[in-house]
Amino acid sequence: MIVMSEPSLRAARPDDDAELARLDRAAWSTLHEVVPAPEPPYAPFFERHDPRDHLVAEADGRLLGYVRLVRPTPLASHAHVLAIQGFVVAGEARGRGVGRALIRAAVTEARGRGARRLTLRVLGHNTPARRLYESEGFVVEGVLPGEFHLDGTDVDDVLMGRRL
Repeated sequence: MIVMSEPSLRAARPDDDAELARLDRAAWSTLHEVVPAPEPPYAPFFERHDPRDHLVAEADGRLLGYVRLVRPTPLASHAHVLAIQGFVVAGEARGRGVGRALIRAAVTEARGRGARRLTLRVLGHNTPARRLYESEGFVVEGVLPGEFHLDGTDVDDVLMGRRL
């Protein structure tokens, strides 16, 4: 077992780009991804995402995970809602509270940004993530049955949310 110090949480910085891209590639799985596995040449992480939308967990000079918070739409009538649209924890950091700390930080950050609701989508077969979200106050608000076809199986898209 790898011994690591207690992770700290912080806002992502532009210079986290390469390590976040590496983390994303290493964590890729059809347990939580609906897009094909990344292949070289790899695009920069922040080419598609703004560093300001990310919180990262770090220990011993390494990034252990991130959560991405974004507005789901640009509509003014929807400005009170933020969505988690990216959440990754490194394999060696799973089961050590890193994911829970990131979700709790996302809730705090969303409140700080003035959101009154926080939403997310999770694949129906991703039991560990669903348990974590439920334990942090998220409830199932809808299910899109068989929305994705992964590894030869139809998989539900589960919509979850919570009030802040």
